[in-house]
Amino acid sequence: MTAPALPPSEANANATPDPIKQLRKEMGFWDVLLFNIAAVLGPRWIAAAAHNGTSSISLWILSAVVFFVPTAFVITELSTRFPHEGGLYIWSKEAFGDFHGFVAGWTYWIYSIFYFPGLLMASASMGAYIGGSKWGHLAQNRPFLLGGSLLLLLVAVGMNIVGLNIGKWLQNAGGVMTYIPLLLLVGTGVAVWLRFGSVTHFTWGNILPNWNWDTVNFWPQILFAFAGLELVSAMSDEIRDARRTISRAIWSSGVLIAIIYILGTFAVLFIMQDAKVDPSSGVYQALAVGSEVLKIGLLGMIAAFLVTFGNAGGIGTTVAGIARVPFIVGIDRYLPKAFGKVHPTWHTPYISILVQGGLSLALLLASNINETTSGAYQILVDAATILYFIPFLYMYAAVIKLAGRPDRAADPRSVLIPGGKFGVWLAGGTGFIVTVGGIALSFVPPGSSSNKFLFTVKLVSGTVISVGLGLILYYRGARAKARESA
Repeated sequence: MTAPALPPSEANANATPDPIKQLRKEMGFWDVLLFNIAAVLGPRWIAAAAHNGTSSISLWILSAVVFFVPTAFVITELSTRFPHEGGLYIWSKEAFGDFHGFVAGWTYWIYSIFYFPGLLMASASMGAYIGGSKWGHLAQNRPFLLGGSLLLLLVAVGMNIVGLNIGKWLQNAGGVMTYIPLLLLVGTGVAVWLRFGSVTHFTWGNILPNWNWDTVNFWPQILFAFAGLELVSAMSDEIRDARRTISRAIWSSGVLIAIIYILGTFAVLFIMQDAKVDPSSGVYQALAVGSEVLKIGLLGMIAAFLVTFGNAGGIGTTVAGIARVPFIVGIDRYLPKAFGKVHPTWHTPYISILVQGGLSLALLLASNINETTSGAYQILVDAATILYFIPFLYMYAAVIKLAGRPDRAADPRSVLIPGGKFGVWLAGGTGFIVTVGGIALSFVPPGSSSNKFLFTVKLVSGTVISVGLGLILYYRGARAKARESA
C-alpha cells in the first residue's frame, strides 16, 4: 500500500533545506487578532492600575495617545514593508546593520526570560481564586505559585513545540479566555455600582495623574501593558497574506484592548478600595468580592478558571513569537547554529523554544531566593520592561531611517504611516521619547520595596549582565563567520 501524498506546500517544506521555507502558514486573521489580544491584554495590569488608584484612568488614556497609537502606526508600516520571519530583529538589521540588529533581537529575546516568571507567578496567583475568595490567601503562597507556574510553562512550551497548528489554539483560547472574564468584571462592577454605589469616589481631580516617588515606578508598567502588537510580526512567514492580515488585526485588537483596560480599572475600583487590591491578582479578587456581594459567588470562580487557562495562552503567544527571533539569529550564525534548527516532524524552532523555557524556569527559581513574593514579582516586571524597551528604541529609530528610502511607497500592499515623513517623525519620535522615559523610571524602586538599594542593584546588575552576555555571543559568532568566509 502506498502512503497518501502530502499537500504540495507540506511536500515542498519537507524537501527544502531552507529552515524558513520549512515553516507552515497556519495563521489567518482571527488567529492573529486573538494572538494580539493574548499577547498584549493582561488582567494583572488592570489589577496594578486599580491598586495605583483613580489616577490610573488618565494614565491609560495618556499612554494610549502617546505610546499605543504611535507604536501601532510604526508596527503596521514596518510589518507590511518587511513581512519577514524575525520581525523587529529584521527591521533593526535592515536599518542599522547586523550588530544593531543583533542587539535589538537579543534584548527582545532575553526580556522574555524575565517576563515569563512574572507572568507565570501572576497567572498562578489568579488561579487561587478558582476556589473563591476563601482560597485567596494562596495568591501569596510561594509553593503554590511555583507549582502553578511550572505547570503553565510546561503546557505552553509543549504545545508550541508540537506545532503552530496545535499551539495556535492555545493562543486563540488565551485571547478569548482573557477577554471574557474582563467583560464579566465590567458587568459585575457596573451591577455593584448601580445597586450599592461605588466603593471608590471619582472626581475630575483624583482621576488626573498623581506624580510622586512612591507611584512613579508604575508609569512604565502602564506603557508595558500596551506593548506586544509587534510580537506576531516575528512570525510573518507563518501568516497567510501577512501584510493585509497583520495590519487589520493590529488596529482591531488595539481598540478592543484599550477599551477593556479603562473599563476594567473602573470596575475594580467600583468594587474595592485601591489599597486593598492585590497588584497581580486584583481582577479576580474584585470579581470574587463583587460576585459574593451580588450573591452569585460562582461567577468569580468561573472567571478565575477561565483566565488561568487564558493566561496559559498568553504565555504561549510569547513562547511562539519570541522564539522566532533567536531562530532567525541562529540562521544568521550570530547565535549557535542549533538555534536555527527546525523540528523534522513538527516544523517548529524547537531548540529556541526549549532554551527559552529552561532559562525562564531557572530565573523563576532564582528570583524567589531571599525575596518576598511581591518583591520578586516587581523585580521581574521592571527587568523585563527595561530589556523589552531597548529594541523598541531601535524600532522607532528604524522606521524614521527607513522612511528615507526611495522605495518606501513602491509596494502598494504596504500600509504606511499617514502624513509622509512628518507623520513618520511624529510617530517614531513620540514613541522613542516616551520609551526612554519609561526605561529611566523603571530603575526607580516602588514605594512598597523593602530594600530600595538592593532592589536597584538587582535590577541594574541583571540588565548589564543580560546585555553583556549577548555581546559576547555576538562577537563569538562574528569571528566564526569570518573564519568560515576566509
